[in-house]
Amino acid sequence: MAHDIKKYGLTSQTIHAGQYPDPTTGAVAPPLYQTSTFAFKDCEEGAARFAGKQDGYIYSRMGNPTVARLEEAVSTLEGGFCGFATGSGMAALNTTLFALLRSGDHVVGTNSVYGPSRMVLERDWSGFGVESTFVDTSDAAAVEAAMRPNTKLLFIETPANPTMALADIEEMSRIAKKSGALLLVDNTFATPILQRPIDLGADVVMHSMTKFINGATDVVAGMVVPATEELARRIRPKHYYLGACMDPHQAWLVLRGFKTLALRVRASQENAVKVASYLEENPHVEWVRYPGLKSHPQHALAARQMKGPGALISFCLKGGLDAGRTLLDNVDLMTLAVSLGGIETLIQHPSSMTHAAMPREERLQAGIEDGLVRLAVGCEDSADIIADFENAFSFLR
Repeated sequence: MAHDIKKYGLTSQTIHAGQYPDPTTGAVAPPLYQTSTFAFKDCEEGAARFAGKQDGYIYSRMGNPTVARLEEAVSTLEGGFCGFATGSGMAALNTTLFALLRSGDHVVGTNSVYGPSRMVLERDWSGFGVESTFVDTSDAAAVEAAMRPNTKLLFIETPANPTMALADIEEMSRIAKKSGALLLVDNTFATPILQRPIDLGADVVMHSMTKFINGATDVVAGMVVPATEELARRIRPKHYYLGACMDPHQAWLVLRGFKTLALRVRASQENAVKVASYLEENPHVEWVRYPGLKSHPQHALAARQMKGPGALISFCLKGGLDAGRTLLDNVDLMTLAVSLGGIETLIQHPSSMTHAAMPREERLQAGIEDGLVRLAVGCEDSADIIADFENAFSFLR
């Protein structure tokens, strides 16, 4: 990097972190190094790189210049030691779990965390002797009560998916440290534009970069950002050995989207504030969960912990599941699809889609009611989004 990018604001960082001109050609756009392997000038150089005595690239599973730029960009914004780019958000999670957990360890997690994140711990990691307990992490007392002597990881998602419940990151860090555990935060919903967990005491941050960081709904990707060099040493070899690496072209595409991250997050958030207020006043809506509304249970925490309420809204229709299906089947501008963080507005039904694999009893305990609808607000004109809702609501009786 030609200058200290960290002295600038977050918007400037998203445009310039990892995006400096190519030192060989002067190219302003990051070059795409679409290669599997790298040549050494002689045997001595090759041996030195394998021994870790000399910097340089060996094989793209172990590092690639295009991927390295993306890792630098995201870790800079998160304030971490470094970054490890992965092929998906689930690859990011499993790389982290593989590095930090052993048989006999215990995990405490957010009960309404992204469905597959919970399922992989309950159904797969349990087979390797790793236990997990999921609680409402917006309730610090419940988290503290769930911690055990063998708890090695506190895994929170805040805001949570899809309930929009918030956890106090500083308080979660205190609880984790008191128990000798590490704190892992899924920061996908907020992004470092709105929330920097490492500044609040998190040990590791992860992302599904499929969402806001990429922003174009055309790439699946993940990232792990450790806070310290010691944690980076633990994660790095597992990242290589699992083969959870990112393809250079995939990284190049995400880098392209990353430049507009701050602009997109703020534009979609501006829309979300208006849409959430509209939904809260709609007679068909039973309740709305959006951190920017005073009715949100952790509204004060959001104002203290986040730089903005974000672009995700959950709401429940008075007609329950049937009303939800009718609404979703009659949207026009909005797209009925899972995922979030793209420039387009997406709407989906968690109980039958993203969280369908969870037993209904567990879903209800996590606050995922049958009538809950999750809305990922995009960058369209807010008036058009609201008009689309008006039309879809007209089909409800």
